[in-house]
Amino acid sequence: MNNSKLETISNLFEGKEIRSVWDSQKEDYYFSVVDVIRALTDSKEPRKYWSVLKSRLKKEGSELTTKCSQLKMVAQDGKMRNTDTLDTKGILRLVESIPSPKAEPFKLWLANLGSERIDEVFDPEKAIKRAILYYRKRGYDDKWIEARLKGILNRNKLTDIWKDRGITENYEFGILTNEIYKEWSGMKANEYKSFKNIRKESLRDNMSDIEIALTDLGEIATRELIKEHRPYGLEQNKEIAKMGGNVSKVARENLEQKLGKSVISNQNNLRYQYLDEKHRLENNEI
Repeated sequence: MNNSKLETISNLFEGKEIRSVWDSQKEDYYFSVVDVIRALTDSKEPRKYWSVLKSRLKKEGSELTTKCSQLKMVAQDGKMRNTDTLDTKGILRLVESIPSPKAEPFKLWLANLGSERIDEVFDPEKAIKRAILYYRKRGYDDKWIEARLKGILNRNKLTDIWKDRGITENYEFGILTNEIYKEWSGMKANEYKSFKNIRKESLRDNMSDIEIALTDLGEIATRELIKEHRPYGLEQNKEIAKMGGNVSKVARENLEQKLGKSVISNQNNLRYQYLDEKHRLENNEI
């Protein structure tokens, strides 16, 4: 692993510091509003600029100000102070609201992004090609990419059958997925990601071949068990998800017994590393 620059929205601000906080529960970044305003406007009083902008947005009926949260961040004096923050989506909406020449590249980028997504609605193959190009740029070979795309199809088969068995909400899909993961790995998906020191990145993209195989086995087993037992609703499907995860657990334990070591790895495929901001603060490293 090397310290390649992490690709986040912060990198779009020409090297200017944009303070951010990672929310592991919501799996999103929260960015300092005043830092973004300072970077885009060169205002000597970004807080006053933000105050005026908030008033204007409220008059226009924008909900952006209600999405704003106060989080503690390191201030210029080195102390932790409450700072207005917005998540990734909110920050992009803020950029669109700032009448500044420096904001134009962002607005153009957003327009191009929106145009690409609309094109993909009419021609879904473009989305697939974009995914393949993304993986190739990150060093994955075509054999791995082919297996990954097949894995996505298998995952969709599972979610489709869950829908047929009364599962409709996104949080319910998350609960059932966690039942499978926890049964065979001992960790929920977010705990597994934390173990591998990844954040918004895909967990499967950072698994070993064995971990992927066990994940796939658990989901395929769950799908077949659903067909056989025909559960309905969240609670009944949770029991089946545990059964599917247990199939992978048995396979994992059998393999580990023969290997003499765990097949659960904390390794990831990132070309950068995250730094623990809390640890750095406690040790006066920033």
